[in-house]
Amino acid sequence: MTPLFPPSATAASRSHTLTRLVGHDAREPGFVRSGGCAMTFGSRDKKPSNRLVPVWQGSAPDHAIDLSWSSDGRTLAVATVSGPVVLFDTATGKATHELTGHGFGTAAAAFHPTEPVLATCGQDGKARIWDAVLGQERASFDGGAAWVDRLAWSADGSILATAAGKKVRLWEFATGTQLREYADHGGTVADLAWRPKSSLLSVAAYGAVSIYDPAQPEAVRKYEWKGSALKLAWSPSGALLAHGNQDASVHFWYADRGEQLHMSGYPSKVRELSWDFSGRFLATGGGDAVCVWDCGGKGPEGTTPKMLTGHAGAVSAVGWQRRGFLLASGDRGGRVILWQPANRTPHLGGATFEGTEVSALAWSPYDKLLAVGGGNGGVGVFRVG
Repeated sequence: MTPLFPPSATAASRSHTLTRLVGHDAREPGFVRSGGCAMTFGSRDKKPSNRLVPVWQGSAPDHAIDLSWSSDGRTLAVATVSGPVVLFDTATGKATHELTGHGFGTAAAAFHPTEPVLATCGQDGKARIWDAVLGQERASFDGGAAWVDRLAWSADGSILATAAGKKVRLWEFATGTQLREYADHGGTVADLAWRPKSSLLSVAAYGAVSIYDPAQPEAVRKYEWKGSALKLAWSPSGALLAHGNQDASVHFWYADRGEQLHMSGYPSKVRELSWDFSGRFLATGGGDAVCVWDCGGKGPEGTTPKMLTGHAGAVSAVGWQRRGFLLASGDRGGRVILWQPANRTPHLGGATFEGTEVSALAWSPYDKLLAVGGGNGGVGVFRVG
């Protein structure tokens, strides 16, 4: 079959050199503004030690439902609930392309692990592959149901997994061939996640997290649990799987042993989870505070989590740096906070956006920049000072 990305196209994409981020001092109001911005840096914490420094801001047509950085850090994709996906040049803050995305709404976006290629999915029943340099669609895949809600690249980028309704399909990136369609799950698939340091895919649906080997036609393992998982998060080593749940709890699985722990008592359902790079700490939302579990030593069982307070509303996003010790969180009131949870005084800085919620957070590949998406389509990028 014809490759989705012929060698010439890939080579051309690679010929673009990474432009260094302009050295914006970014003291208010000296940041780059992309025209028509709907998100406003309403206020920034005034203390001199504030390490969250605004760089640029831009806008997308609607609520930013997902953010994704290209592997080289030069492009930021912002997916919106109304459909369009905007690509920003992270050096200038200017939009380079507005992709049509998906009719009736885009649900998720994810850059390929190594190539300048973006995968998206949405409410037209399709997953689509885009050339992020040219801003052109390269392929579309039928998800098997009216809405394709989730997608995930394998670590090497050779396989794209999609979830639509109760169906999960696997696609070969090089050719666009459908590799697998697994038997329908017992309920709508809530999330997909590849297990680190393996080729295994985990699928969350009501009653179980199923584990698949792409080489096998059926699940190779099931972690059965009577409940509705909403969000999956593997520890970086692949030793622990956590999922946030509809019943306001977090469930842990020791993957190889199959042992499980259940953490309840959250004020609301838990959709926000993020592991630090060491795999020791898991940060979660599910309320007005960020809850950080220490999973080192004997694990979190019987321990009290560290509660990071400072949000005025429900936490809507959390994210650890990819290789660092800093944690970012956002809330429904538009506040973003930077933390170093291991410190005696963990609060390092923050900012508040006017008139919108924080709908998504994403760290750049080298942890120098933090992207923030807003419920009104605003986009802001900070650097860590």
